[in-house]
Amino acid sequence: MPIARLDSRALIRVSGPDARPFLHNLLTQNVETLAPGELRFAALLSPPGRLLFDLFIQGEEDGVILDVAAERRDSLIQRLSMYKLRSDVQITAMAEAVYAAWDEVPNGFVTDPRLAALGGRSHSHAGAVDATEANYNARRLSLGVPDPVADTLADKTYPIEANLDLLNGIDFHKGCFVGQETTSRMKRRGTIKTRILPFTYQGQPPAAGAEVLNGDLRAGEVTRAEGGQGMAMIRLDRMDGDLSADGQPITVTRPDWVPPFQA
Repeated sequence: MPIARLDSRALIRVSGPDARPFLHNLLTQNVETLAPGELRFAALLSPPGRLLFDLFIQGEEDGVILDVAAERRDSLIQRLSMYKLRSDVQITAMAEAVYAAWDEVPNGFVTDPRLAALGGRSHSHAGAVDATEANYNARRLSLGVPDPVADTLADKTYPIEANLDLLNGIDFHKGCFVGQETTSRMKRRGTIKTRILPFTYQGQPPAAGAEVLNGDLRAGEVTRAEGGQGMAMIRLDRMDGDLSADGQPITVTRPDWVPPFQA
């Protein structure tokens, strides 16, 4: 049961009488039905529907705790404050750390809402740590789950391209949220032509931003590669065949939680 501290993540507390309706109208996830202690995955989008911030939401009696990318925490606080207006809401950074455990979910951890195979998360763990964040990322990459910060094209990616619809990150029944119109239209029309998918390689890692080719045809773009594993934004109609990036072969795989592409 490895446990790692995730220094790439940080916490925000959103509290006050209007905390839940305030976030419910902004985020891709239903916040109003979130029970205390329950954990859900969500995102804040731009008005045109691009992915800005991924986050986990954990319910509290007087609001919620947001688990966000540490490098984006200040920007998220600033954006939430911009939306706040007259809402009776307090938005504060928290000092507690985020931990992940996998292989099983120990006491004090909550199952990751994206995939059970990712284990659990906690911000109250006070015991030993016997793994590193690199170990956790290797686990995540082996399951083909993208990190919406590290594995996407910044401010250019739609949440469905980052697989949030497949990882329980979007509630399509909750009503309005920022960017909802574009997101719902993509899902309704089935116009999903690209997704972030995992790939494997041998030798030197292809650079982030490297073009993925299917023969002579552009098939996508590498977003991350390390330790023989990587993630890339891939055209679904060109994911099969002889693929290469930076002049070396790569093999794109479709995790079992990603449905087959239908033209």
